[in-house]
Amino acid sequence: MTAALVRALGDLAHRAAHPAGCGPRPCPPPAVLADRDDGIVVRSGPVVAKAHAADTDTAALAARLRLAAGPGLDGILLAPLPGAHGAHLTELHGRPVTLWPLGEPVDPGDPDAAPWEEAGTLLARLHRTDAPAAGLPAMRGPVKAALAVDRMRTARPADPAVEPVLTAWRGLPGWARGEEGAGKRAASPAGRGTHLCHGDLHLGQLVRHPAPHGRWLLIDVDDAGLGDPAWDLARPAAWYAAGLLPPDVWLRFLDAYRAGGGPAVPADGDPWPALDVPARALTVQTAALAWAKSAAEGRDPDEVEQVMIDACARIASLPPELAAERTS
Repeated sequence: MTAALVRALGDLAHRAAHPAGCGPRPCPPPAVLADRDDGIVVRSGPVVAKAHAADTDTAALAARLRLAAGPGLDGILLAPLPGAHGAHLTELHGRPVTLWPLGEPVDPGDPDAAPWEEAGTLLARLHRTDAPAAGLPAMRGPVKAALAVDRMRTARPADPAVEPVLTAWRGLPGWARGEEGAGKRAASPAGRGTHLCHGDLHLGQLVRHPAPHGRWLLIDVDDAGLGDPAWDLARPAAWYAAGLLPPDVWLRFLDAYRAGGGPAVPADGDPWPALDVPARALTVQTAALAWAKSAAEGRDPDEVEQVMIDACARIASLPPELAAERTS
């Protein structure tokens, strides 16, 4: 099924990139950019086609696509391309599929050039943008964290090594664990759930468009929605707290966000009261995925993965009264 789906995605992207055919010279064959359960991405020329997860809530995805295609997010989110009949969402082999213009991703081989300031500025603009009056679902960040923990439990049943991660998970408030509340998944603490959020911010979610020298834009709206804007700062905050992100890089990102008027943290002073719970949740999510992936690949966690696992052990060792204080 995957091979057939990849071919179909390549054909779809090719038709979108070359509606009148290739001309006198044949086009290069489509290229697979990503092949994961939650997303298969195939490129043909300046167009990429993405097959989303089979269990995707298509009504929610359609709402997110309308958000990205609307004028309010121009210059912040990469806009999807319309399909053959003008719709942004189609289906291939039972998977929802979208089309996107090609962007130039962050160069992993040049960490000094990583666009941390641009990421902070874009997030601030996104969080300050008025949300649609109706129809936009909750940001999926907490739900993704819960799925990561479930994946770890399945991959390593009854393994005592994962207990610190589970202890850190149990120390989080219900909203940060994606628990049911008032008949729906809670995506933020009370009073902070009205902001537009990306839901899965990391440097892989930025591209230059037009490629290769256009402005930086955020991509991948699969998890976007209404929620606590602090969640979008949580992964860099977690890396900083674990020692993976240098303090000067963290401050560049945070200062750019604050300079852009981002509402997730106070304009000055200590940002950690707002970031503590989301950062702990992203630490758990990252550690849980590390345990799950290493189990699937029959190996021990690598050095970076072990840093996040060790960070969970430190979180789990917090006295209960301190954990409760940080959670409240």
